[in-house]
Amino acid sequence: MIKNWIHRAFELLTHSLEPVPQEINELDWKESLSPDNAKLTRHLSAFANQPGGGFMVFGIENKTAKLIGISHKDTDLIVQKLSSLCRDALNPVIVLDHAVEYYQDVPLLFIYIKESSVKPVHLTSESIEVAYIRSGGTTRLASRHEVGALMLNSKTPQFEELHASKLKQFPEIMDLLDFRSIFRLLDKPVPQTNSEILRWLTDEKMIVAIDGAGFYITNFGALSCAYNLKEFDGLARKSIRLIKYKGITKIETEKEYPGSRGYAIGFDGLITFIKALLPGSEIVKNALRAETTIYPEIALRELIANALIHQDFSIRGSGPMIEIFDNRIVISNPGKLLPSKKIDRLIRTTPESRNEVLAAAFRRYNICEERGSGLEKAVAAIEFYGLPPLKFEELENSFRVTMFSPKTFANLTPAERVEACYQHSIIKYYSTGGMSNASLRERFKMHEKQRPQVSLVIKEALSLGKIKPRDPNNVSTKFAEYIPFWG
Repeated sequence: MIKNWIHRAFELLTHSLEPVPQEINELDWKESLSPDNAKLTRHLSAFANQPGGGFMVFGIENKTAKLIGISHKDTDLIVQKLSSLCRDALNPVIVLDHAVEYYQDVPLLFIYIKESSVKPVHLTSESIEVAYIRSGGTTRLASRHEVGALMLNSKTPQFEELHASKLKQFPEIMDLLDFRSIFRLLDKPVPQTNSEILRWLTDEKMIVAIDGAGFYITNFGALSCAYNLKEFDGLARKSIRLIKYKGITKIETEKEYPGSRGYAIGFDGLITFIKALLPGSEIVKNALRAETTIYPEIALRELIANALIHQDFSIRGSGPMIEIFDNRIVISNPGKLLPSKKIDRLIRTTPESRNEVLAAAFRRYNICEERGSGLEKAVAAIEFYGLPPLKFEELENSFRVTMFSPKTFANLTPAERVEACYQHSIIKYYSTGGMSNASLRERFKMHEKQRPQVSLVIKEALSLGKIKPRDPNNVSTKFAEYIPFWG
């Protein structure tokens, strides 16, 4: 099967050889491999900095441009040498692909040096200013102005894209990553051949292929489907930590469960395990009695998923934590909110994550809800279960959400009543258009006679600026509707 970049390489080679041989920026042809490693490294740097990348073609006589072909032995030596230089002599590491194809009935070795998303690609032994570019068909040192231009066109690598492992071979990848469980989450059949599996893992950004040498497992690959995160030094402390306390304080730990599996493949098992630890209640459904936990599963799933995908991986030594008390569940993660986020605008806000690769994968794997809707559904479920409002807290270097066990209206604090009113106004704003005294009574599981008590809560929420009248000109309070302050 011809690789998709070969057609472009053929066109560039024809342009370089015909009608008169000429040097071009995108391609350089050679008879064989130069013994000068420094010269080769400069070429690799230049092509990796070239828009669209570039090609090196071997098997063409240097002086006459005659096609002389390439042997299998020389092909292996060239690929091995260039791959080694890409790994060891350049920063960041760059990726090669290669193919031996017949051009005018002569076998030639085509090396494709992909454009690096992180620029400038420079020599490992030198500063960032020692980077090379292609100009006038030759390789030369980039000027300071050109290095600055490369930096402007550089993409900052996301944490998920960084390497979590040393170079691995295919059998080692199979021992470390439970990719089959991901296919079960996607409800897709597992590919039948090793090449198909490797192509999928690469497309999924779980591994990075280093042509002819092996593969790096990315942080995303390990975080999503590692059999054991402790096999990856930089991620061992990012395992999910689950602690069950006795009572409502941290004085006595009842059980502690340090997780080790990747987030995606271990998520459903984690939810099932947590539910088994929680106190239950009996409900009647379809005329049959059934046991369920006092916390809605959709809220558990969404809050835990959010803690995983929104954590700040740059904070070392800490990871996501789930703490279970007799009267609440506390879910926390390293890192504060993004600067664009406000703590009172988290429900149904524009979705944004510092770990977008992980966030997008969780949605595709059906672990959490669609963008922007998950937290709204979690709050709606909490209201249905009659739980107190969610408590969001931004701490010095972390963020946490607390979900409380059921409380009657009488047992709610004034602050909890107002927060419940505010969160309810958001749910109603996006469904019926506004909150009313009647809808808030239903949320608190209260009857008509308790209307005055609910009116007091609405009045307090208005005075604190949490809500506002939907119609400012309406003078009747009996049928008034209210919306969030930002509505």
